[in-house]
Amino acid sequence: MKLVSFDIFRTLGFPNTTVLKPDQFLAHKELLKSADWVLFPEYWQLNALVYGLNCRVFPSISSYRIGHDKVEMTRAFQAVAPEHTPWTLIQPNCAHEQQAVWDAMALPFVAKLPKASMGEGVWLIETRADWQRYCAQTSVLYAQEYLPIDRDLRIVIVGNTVVSAYWRTQSDQGFYNNVSKGGQIDRSDIPEAAITLALRLARELGVDHAGFDIALVDGYPFVLEFNRLFGNQGLGEGCDLKAAILDHLQGQTEPEDPDGPTEPVPLWPVAV
Repeated sequence: MKLVSFDIFRTLGFPNTTVLKPDQFLAHKELLKSADWVLFPEYWQLNALVYGLNCRVFPSISSYRIGHDKVEMTRAFQAVAPEHTPWTLIQPNCAHEQQAVWDAMALPFVAKLPKASMGEGVWLIETRADWQRYCAQTSVLYAQEYLPIDRDLRIVIVGNTVVSAYWRTQSDQGFYNNVSKGGQIDRSDIPEAAITLALRLARELGVDHAGFDIALVDGYPFVLEFNRLFGNQGLGEGCDLKAAILDHLQGQTEPEDPDGPTEPVPLWPVAV
């Protein structure tokens, strides 16, 4: 395969790969047109690459479009798996809607900014003052029911295969489970229900490179969000992300083997 990358760190060691700076991509149009895959472009490059130069990009267009905004992401989850999506209200930030959302939500509840990651832009709303502070910082109201959990699962998917799965336990500051916020990693007893949900969402939404965050309430899985560009802190030893990406790209480039495997092989202990 002939590859072009816009992220030197995420594609370090990839064979036959030319690395370009994103802001110089229009100076290399012929190279991009001839590439089998263009890897990890910036979001702002997507239209020009896909529709202008007819490039095939990785992660997928769906991974970019849906993963770029929590509002769009939640609506996609509600479309394909409403029974696994926490109850969420999304409204324009006007005085009437602020009051309506406040009246509708049971305390405590969670409020989020549409574009944030690593635990940033997330509030636990316990008082009217909390809600007012949140409303002052967003153009769109995003209010979600609070799930009674002290941990969640990060499930990393490339293509149709889970390459890593682990619990993120609550940080010392409480509420946040993100590793970047002090959450701890636990690789024991990964529930099959969470794996099944993450794979289903990835398949139905066309997401091929993501870290899905799944919460379990009394054993029932709820999807919180996914991150197209996930961190590698929790991937662990033995997780060869590069090999998983290259295998996926090769499989998408060549015709499928009708006698090949159709189910991913678990790489972690699964609770049954």
